[in-house]
Amino acid sequence: MVFWIFGYGSLVWNPGFEYDEKVIGYIKDYKRVFDLACIDHRGTPEHPARTCTLEESEGAICWGAAYCVRGGPEKEKKAMEYLERRECEYDSKTLVDFFKEEDSDDPLLTGVIVFTSTPDKVNNKYYLGPAPLEEMAWQIATAHGPCGNNREYIFKMEKALYDIRHEDDYIIELANEVRKVLDIVSSGIQKENKLAGSPRLPLKTQTSPVKIFSMPEAVVAVAADS
Repeated sequence: MVFWIFGYGSLVWNPGFEYDEKVIGYIKDYKRVFDLACIDHRGTPEHPARTCTLEESEGAICWGAAYCVRGGPEKEKKAMEYLERRECEYDSKTLVDFFKEEDSDDPLLTGVIVFTSTPDKVNNKYYLGPAPLEEMAWQIATAHGPCGNNREYIFKMEKALYDIRHEDDYIIELANEVRKVLDIVSSGIQKENKLAGSPRLPLKTQTSPVKIFSMPEAVVAVAADS
């Protein structure tokens, strides 16, 4: 059995399994959303990260990479077992058509596997659902887990889509909002560090260092002005 897998998140820049062919293209009627929790890679159960999943959206297209695995049952089994462990938060495997050229009516491939998640908080414990952009940005900016932090995930996704020349406006907007949060956090830390520093002496009692200036005919030592 030969199978194709479509990657739209971290699989775009880091497939992590042995494959035989990679094709850049897109699927139709799906869009990326950051509505899925990650509690064991870039987040924790107490502070889950937000990762990418797909949401059905008529007329939308989602660019990514399709990977072909062929070479015998053992190789294919090994690749699928790896993917199922890695994509454990996704509770469904969907078969989709894959297109190579923009606005094409005929798919290059059919029956391509894509990992998706059921948008149901009751039956899917990993589904967080949508949230305001600013709220998601704070969650992404501050979450981290055993495999790294959440912000690295969205920044790598932004770059990966840029590298394949098919940027996603939603990803760009969310990534920029995360950058705003990081600026706020960084400014707050700098302010706290200043307040926690050693107290300064009153200006009039500070001892000024002595500077030596070279002048024609003489060397004169003068106290530096504060």
